[in-house]
Amino acid sequence: MPTPTRPSPSAKSSTKKSSTKKSSAKKPVLFGLVVVLAAGLLGFVSYRATAPDGPGPGTPAAVTSTGPDSDVHRELAGLARRDADDKLALGRTDAPVVLIEYADFQCGYCGKFARDTEPELIKRYVDDGTLRIEWRNFPIFGEASEAAARASWAAGRQDRFWAFHRAAYAEDAKEKGFGRERLRALAQQAGVKDLDRFTRDTDSAAAVEAVRVDREQAYGIGATSTPSFLINGRPVAGAQPMAVFTQAIEAAAAEEANVGNAGEPAK
Repeated sequence: MPTPTRPSPSAKSSTKKSSTKKSSAKKPVLFGLVVVLAAGLLGFVSYRATAPDGPGPGTPAAVTSTGPDSDVHRELAGLARRDADDKLALGRTDAPVVLIEYADFQCGYCGKFARDTEPELIKRYVDDGTLRIEWRNFPIFGEASEAAARASWAAGRQDRFWAFHRAAYAEDAKEKGFGRERLRALAQQAGVKDLDRFTRDTDSAAAVEAVRVDREQAYGIGATSTPSFLINGRPVAGAQPMAVFTQAIEAAAAEEANVGNAGEPAK
């Protein structure tokens, strides 16, 4: 990369303003393009995952194409927060693979993933540092879903999000509803110590805003159903079999390893 020339003191201010204008003008256009392409990718994946006959043999539920789509995947991979203070995440912030999950606590397929697949992914990939899982609240089934989403965030304020997640997705849990007292009972079951604080946090403007941000991100990338996933920016739709997630995670990890090796000096 060529070394940039140093502007004269009198030119610094105008150069900075010009650069800022160009950057701010370019960002919305780029983001808009990413949203359109992402919506198309997720739409395709959702169709393949929910087609009458389901995906055929050898048809992946994740989009793993190269070329122009790869640029979109890189942009979508940038949605990973990798925040050490994120209470709704599991795994190392520097894990080579990040799985973002957009889900609703009233979604039966989300529950199936939470019970049947996610624990194995944690054991196999999170524990060894390969995978980070980042949850996004995506309530799409009405007021009860909204309340459960806010409650999960509130449980996270006391470091009990994942315990609340397990309790809310337990077999037959959603049939009991997510009314106010039921949410409090789930919080108690999850080991939330200060239940009065939990109730205040659930009802807070901060909880409403946190859920809004997650949901708008989901809609912004074209997700219309739950569960929806991004694995290093590549979409996966639905509670797919374990093999689909294994394939996608290991492919993403291998790709990251190849990128790292490509940057090493020849021996």
